[in-house]
This record gives sequence, structure tokens and C-alpha cells, in this order.
Amino acid sequence: MSVAFLGTGIMGAPMAANLAKAGLEVRVWNRTRAKAEPLADVATVAGSPAAAAEGADILVTMLADGPAVAEAFEAASPASGTLWLQMSTVGLEWTDRLGELAGEAGVVFVDAPVLGTRQPAEQAQLQVLASGPEEARPAATPVFDAVAVKTQWLGPAGQGSRLKLVLNAWVLALTNGTAESLGLARALGLDPALFLETIKGGGLDVGYAHAKGASMLSGEYPPAFPAGLAAKDARLVVAAAGDAVDVAGARAVLAHLETAVDAGHGDEDMAALYRAVVKDS
Repeated sequence: MSVAFLGTGIMGAPMAANLAKAGLEVRVWNRTRAKAEPLADVATVAGSPAAAAEGADILVTMLADGPAVAEAFEAASPASGTLWLQMSTVGLEWTDRLGELAGEAGVVFVDAPVLGTRQPAEQAQLQVLASGPEEARPAATPVFDAVAVKTQWLGPAGQGSRLKLVLNAWVLALTNGTAESLGLARALGLDPALFLETIKGGGLDVGYAHAKGASMLSGEYPPAFPAGLAAKDARLVVAAAGDAVDVAGARAVLAHLETAVDAGHGDEDMAALYRAVVKDS
């Protein structure tokens, strides 16, 4: 089985490496070739999407947003019958558009965004939220098994992206809530670390708060998931909610993320929204 993997950024590079480690033949492409070159020992680095996709059984896209995915797919021009595993987070409107592109090209489309950031991607511990035709499942399974600890099949294409937005809303709220609690502790003259120490091991505990909280307290934000991409995801949540749900929390997170991005911290981890919550951080 040969796989064309388009997009070798923070998430895509370790995912492609894990596919190769699982014994799949992998050809990788990235707009900035230097980000793909470290994979040369385990995969073939292609000079274009079309070169990566030529003769591939499966096409995987792991790119920043819907327009980037559409551009790469059209440039790849995969053969009719190719299985396309679209694993980027692109929101509802773009998932529908990409499904239409797949139909026009005679390509089998599986909407399969993932849960997890850099470390789970490196450890093949992602979760895949797969949705698409049942007949695609046998061919997709070896790919998903190579990158994930768990795969959920959710029905028709688009269901995966819907659940991803629901889960992203929670992750965004949790990160923002951690920042606000740490900031409030600091403003009240407490050691902010007391917040994390107090929730540890109790009913309010959650590992994500400790991971992001540690970055906030240290002031160091190595990117597990960059703030710029988190802002994109927050916009997708707000857009999906429309007038049906008041996602004031997501809007607040988006405002903090945009402030951090505008201040030049878009490439830092999303925990850098703490800089916007605590004004003098």
C-alpha cells in the first residue's frame, strides 16, 4: 500500500514517519520542502503534490486550513478511485466543499480529523474521528492504526469534523479557563501554582490544565499547537455555532488568541493566550 502524505508540519511530520515505521510506502510533500527533508530517511520526499500522489493508493492531507487542502488536492490530481483521508481541521463549510471536489474527481472521501497535538502525534497516540463510506474502512484502517491509539467511525462524511469542533470548543475553553484562574490567583496575591496543586488528584483535575498551565507559569511556549492555528479553530467553532448556540466562551478564547497572535506570538503554543489574559505577562 502506498500513501501520499501532503503536509509535514508539527503534526504531519510525525504522522508520516509513523506510517513509514508501520511498513507503508510513503511519499511526502510540503510547501516548504525543508520541513519534509527530515523524513528522507524513511519516506520519499516529492517535489510537488502531483509527484507525491502519482500511483498512490491513499492520499492523506494534513494542512493548515480548507484553502490549503483544496489547493494541494487539486495540484495532486489523484487518480479516480484513490482513497482520500482528509485529516486536517477545516470546519463544516470546507469539509462540504472538499467532499464535492472528491466527488468530481471520482475520489473516495473520508473526513477524518484528529485529536491530539505534537507529542501524541510523535507517539502514535492520536485519536481519529473518521466519517465516510463504510467500504473505505478496510483500506483506511492501516493508516489510522499507524498514527492513532483510537479510531471512531461516526457515519457519513462530515460527522468527524462536527465532533472535532465540539471537542475543540472544550479544549479552547479549558485552556482559557486555566489561564484565567492562574491570572486571577496572581492578581489576588497568591502563588498561581497553588491552583494547579489544589486541583491535582481531585474531581476538578485534568491533565491538560497541568500541561498548558506549566507553560503559562514558566513563560515558555514551545509549540505543541500554535496559537495561530488555535485561533483558526476558534473561528471555526464560532462559525459552526452560528445563531443556534451562544458560544461566548469560544468568542472570549478567540479574542485572547487574536491578541496574542497580533502581538507576534502566533507561532508559540496556544497557551500563550495567557499573555493576553494577564496584561503584564
